[in-house]
Amino acid sequence: MPWNIVARALFVAAVAWAAALLRPFHPLTPVNGSIGALLGIIVVLIETRLRETEVTDLLGALIGGAIGLGLAKTIGAALFWADATDRRVGFLHSFILLVFPYLGIVMGARKGEWLQPQRLVGLFRDAGPQKRYRILDTSVIIDGRIADVCETGFLDGTLVIPQFVLKELQLVADSGDSLKRNRGRRGLDILQKIQKMAGVDVMISDIDFPEVREVDLKLIELGRTLQGKIVTNDFNLNKVAQLRGVSVLNINELANALKPVVLPGEFMKVFILKEGKEYNQGVAYLDDGTMVVVDNARRMISKNIDIVVTSVLQTTAGKMIFGRYIEAPAQGPVAAVTTAPAASGGATARMPNAK
Repeated sequence: MPWNIVARALFVAAVAWAAALLRPFHPLTPVNGSIGALLGIIVVLIETRLRETEVTDLLGALIGGAIGLGLAKTIGAALFWADATDRRVGFLHSFILLVFPYLGIVMGARKGEWLQPQRLVGLFRDAGPQKRYRILDTSVIIDGRIADVCETGFLDGTLVIPQFVLKELQLVADSGDSLKRNRGRRGLDILQKIQKMAGVDVMISDIDFPEVREVDLKLIELGRTLQGKIVTNDFNLNKVAQLRGVSVLNINELANALKPVVLPGEFMKVFILKEGKEYNQGVAYLDDGTMVVVDNARRMISKNIDIVVTSVLQTTAGKMIFGRYIEAPAQGPVAAVTTAPAASGGATARMPNAK
């Protein structure tokens, strides 16, 4: 048997036993015990309902009830001049003593969420607009597209560049691998470009978390501290940050969302770049990098052709468009009818004149 059921049963029995001993309701002991047990059951029912209530709502109800009781006592004390023997005055005292605690309990329970720590801290903050922080990670800086997004003005708020991200960029720029070195230097150039943009607020953050070793986890902790969003194109960081309750702005998702919408049956002009994997297929690419697979276009490599879209496939890596090249109908020989004079009888002969 669960301990809470045992505790409730003991509580009801204790109330019934106290009522049976003291007999406050009736001279007979069984009647008092029954009334005491009924009161104990009512208290247990109220307790089960209160268990589902938020702690802040309970605390708000207690504080509101205490304030209401204090107001009722203050108003009752202010009516000292009234005749206490008058029944109307006595009812007024009782009414005030019941109304104000009731209102305090109800209003305190409804506004209990204001006792949450973040709400209490918000009461003492500046009433002005709060800064919105956008924390850049290493991958999105090296990618370079973040500079174009900032230049267009679609990314608002303060761009935060942590010191540990700058340190990682410097390590990449100093790498012995030429490819990594070029990527790191490109990232540093992108940061300089962003800092020189007008209207873009850039902040270098010195906040570090020495107990955390991985850069991705440091970014998540910084996002929690600043209550900002992480700007990245790292798929794994995106998932881990969302699991830990930190918002993420993914540049790849933005790029996929901005790709043109193509519907089956539409016509479009593409440049066939190479062969496809299947027989008689050609592959083309749109300006945004979307792959277009065209049937019946293998012999049209290095040519601009008109195709009709047959289907569109959306994958986690992006969007693929499938189309078909419709060849122009070949013009066959056209028969021309000529008339020549007959040899005799005035008849005419019809002869085809092939081109």
